[in-house]
Amino acid sequence: MNILKIFPFIKLEVFNNEYCFVVKTNLLSKALFLFKNHFKYQFKVLTCISGVDYPNNQYRFVIVYELLSIRFNSRIRVKCFVNELIPVESVQSIFLGASWWECEVWDMFGVFFSNHSNLVRLLTDYGFEGYPLRKDFPLSGFYESRYSYSKHRVVYGDIELCQEYRTFEFPSPWEKN
Repeated sequence: MNILKIFPFIKLEVFNNEYCFVVKTNLLSKALFLFKNHFKYQFKVLTCISGVDYPNNQYRFVIVYELLSIRFNSRIRVKCFVNELIPVESVQSIFLGASWWECEVWDMFGVFFSNHSNLVRLLTDYGFEGYPLRKDFPLSGFYESRYSYSKHRVVYGDIELCQEYRTFEFPSPWEKN
């Protein structure tokens, strides 16, 4: 049974003998269910969910699911393209380990996963604003946190830079002129 005959909406990419399927967002959970449970594929392990940001594209984010078949000793990737407004269906009911990865993508990129049981920020602080792995996020952030000895707690405030940014326009000693 050929996967491309079952799902004609899938685009197949091959790079370095690794297969990558590009799937429409609304059919992602069906494709992952098939890859996990079909006897010819048996990709039972979800090893990673990651995000990539392409700010100039119409569909800014690429969500990448990496699957492993222990029985056949093979790996595949499944990609879907979304923007800030398109939610991705959670695959937590298909792969139990997806919960952590989806929370991490939500925390770092701001991609919302619908029907997720507990979508929370994992890697940033409670009051953190923005999504740090987006390419439009400022390098220094918006706020800084520091410990105040007078208040005996952590306080937040606007960033204060000690010096202006400088450009260094002198030749490097390691470069030959």
